[in-house]
Amino acid sequence: MSENYEVILETKHVTKRFPASGGRELTACSDVNLKFYKGKTLGLIGESGCGKTTFMRFLVRLDTPTEGEILFKGKDLTKLKGKELRQTRQYIQMVFQDPGGSFNPKMKIRDIICEPLLNFGRIKPSEKDAVARKYLEAVELPGDFAGRYPHNMSGGQRQRIAIARAIALEPELIVMDEATCALDVSVQKTIIELVCRLQKEKNIAIGFIAHDLGLIQSFAHQIAVMYLGHIVEVLPGADVDKAKHPYTRALLEAVFDTKMDFSKKIESIDSEIPSALDIPPGCPFQNRCSYCTERCTKEKPVLKTIGEDHEVACHLF
Repeated sequence: MSENYEVILETKHVTKRFPASGGRELTACSDVNLKFYKGKTLGLIGESGCGKTTFMRFLVRLDTPTEGEILFKGKDLTKLKGKELRQTRQYIQMVFQDPGGSFNPKMKIRDIICEPLLNFGRIKPSEKDAVARKYLEAVELPGDFAGRYPHNMSGGQRQRIAIARAIALEPELIVMDEATCALDVSVQKTIIELVCRLQKEKNIAIGFIAHDLGLIQSFAHQIAVMYLGHIVEVLPGADVDKAKHPYTRALLEAVFDTKMDFSKKIESIDSEIPSALDIPPGCPFQNRCSYCTERCTKEKPVLKTIGEDHEVACHLF
C-alpha cells in the first residue's frame, strides 16, 4: 500500500505514560508506528482499555504523547503551538462515539454544522442556512432539519450530523471513535455506507476505532490490532481471516464467522487481561497465549513483515 498511496499522517514511536499512585506509571500506548493513507481507512481494533482512543486523541491534539512524533504532511503535530496548531486543526477532524455529548443542546443543527466554518472565516453568518442544508443533504438528511435541535433527532440522525460537521471543513483525515457502536445494526450499515461514499467523493483518510472485527473488515483497507497499548498485528482489511497473531486469532474465534458461517464454534479467551500498571516483561500477551515459550516471557517481540502489507509482533513468526 505504501508504494501506491500518499501518506497523510504517520506516527513514529508514539508512547504515552500516565503517572499512577505509588510512583508507578501506566503505559497507555507503547512505541506505536502507523500510517494513514489518502483515501483509505485504517481500522484500529482491540479490547476496551487497550489504548485505542488514547492514541487517536493524539491525532487531533486532544492529548499529547510522552514520546514520539506525529507527522502530518511533514510537520510534527506534537511540536505545533498557537496559530499554527489552530490552522492545522482544520484538516484533521473527529467524530465521537456519542454525538449528543459533543453537541451543545441549546444550538440548532445549522449552528452546530456551521460553527467550525465561522470560526475559520470560511463563510459569513448570512450563509449559514444554505451551507447547513448543503451538508445535511450530503449526509442524506433533509435540509429543513437545519432548524431543529439535537434532542429532536434519533441516534443515527445525530451521528450523520456529526459527520456533516466533520466534513464541513473539507479535512484530509477524519478520526471516528466507535462511531457506530451505539446504533442499531441496520443503522450501522447505512452509516458505514455513507462514510464509504463520502470517502470516495472527497478522498479522505479515515481512522476508525472499533471492537467488531466483522464490521471493520467489511470496509477498512488496513487493520491494526492493539493489545495493552502495543500494536501486535497490521494486515489488509480483506485478509482478516489470514491473521497470524494469537491475540487476533482469539478475537476472530470470539465472534461469528466474518463470512457468516454459523456452524463455526464461538470461543472466548479464558483468562483476564492484565492491568496496564503491571504489564509483564516480554510479550504483553504471554499470560493468555497457549503458544507462550520461555523466550516470550523475557523478550518483547517487534513487528516483522511476513507478507504483503502484513506485519506481526510474535516470536512464532
